[in-house]
Amino acid sequence: MQAAPGDPQAQGILRERIVAEIAAAGGWLPFERFMALALYAPGLGYYTRGAPVFGTGPGDGSDFVTAPVLSARFGATLARAVAQALRATDTRAVWEFGAGNGALAAQVLAGLAAADPGGAQAVRYHIVELSAALRERQAERLAPWADRVTWHDRLPDALEGVLIGNEVLDAMPVTLLHRVGGRWHERGVAWDASAARLVWADRPTDRRPPLEIPGEHDYLTEVHPQAEAFVRTVGERLRRGAAFFIDYGFPEHEYYHPQRAMGTLMCHRAHRADADPLSDVGSKDITAHVNFTGIALAAQQVGLEVLGYTSQGRFLLNAGVLDGLDEAPLPERAATLKLVHEHEMGELFKVIGLAPRASSRGWVPMGFAHGDRTHTL
Repeated sequence: MQAAPGDPQAQGILRERIVAEIAAAGGWLPFERFMALALYAPGLGYYTRGAPVFGTGPGDGSDFVTAPVLSARFGATLARAVAQALRATDTRAVWEFGAGNGALAAQVLAGLAAADPGGAQAVRYHIVELSAALRERQAERLAPWADRVTWHDRLPDALEGVLIGNEVLDAMPVTLLHRVGGRWHERGVAWDASAARLVWADRPTDRRPPLEIPGEHDYLTEVHPQAEAFVRTVGERLRRGAAFFIDYGFPEHEYYHPQRAMGTLMCHRAHRADADPLSDVGSKDITAHVNFTGIALAAQQVGLEVLGYTSQGRFLLNAGVLDGLDEAPLPERAATLKLVHEHEMGELFKVIGLAPRASSRGWVPMGFAHGDRTHTL
């Protein structure tokens, strides 16, 4: 079944499924599995239920704003970087992971056509999307490019082209680690039958964050086995081309700072944030910041090289996001500045570029031409 947005019956069915998995697992379910069900259970999870999660405010029924929804200049500017990468790697395909409502794909396709009206016709655009509901929405938006867009429900065995992923890694399930009284535990989910609710449950574990956390104070954090495994899989299959991932996060030494004692896990609904993923399961987003050092290391383990790493603001400025902005209408100027200002998306979001060794030689991606922070990873 596919749940209607906000359908209490569907939320109840999803909770029953989670409770059944908890019972089958002996009373304790790893948070990583819980998060996967909450977000991606077919027809019931947050991203598979068909709700319009991407928007500009609570009035349109959405839960959060993304850069392509905020300003079309985001995708148009990214298209310049993609066009350069296509030329540098001699490839003719763009692959997007998790294309949301299709806004970024439409912007990149239009941007490629503007940058190279003749050559853009030969570029194929591939979308890897698990949600049938989102694929339908994407197809409607991308109807003008229907002859160039292909959808996939899984990664192919071999990839060539330029890969892009905007806010994809943060939505991959994470493992929670909790240090209490100087001892590390893995935090999972249990069912409290007396209170009829999902509750946190910790178990001792040998797992540790990638960095030692100084001090003995209680400390809650995340590790990212699924995101890192995904990057390794991409690296193993990318024969030629490049990949750009855009997301909010930090390098490892900032991610596991001793003062970040409550982790980064957060939920989003109706453009409000809360820290309780166990309530209203299936009706709100669950996300965690990205450890970009872990992403870089996972890529290097399978032969990819880091092309660059910098803030979203710096990447977009390097690629010309402000070109012609003086003549743009005031709302467009205001939205564009939100993409690059440090107190908005510009500093919180980062961009990392990756490529096979043979595709990384002889060119510098325009987005990393100034302000590259690879040395901080």
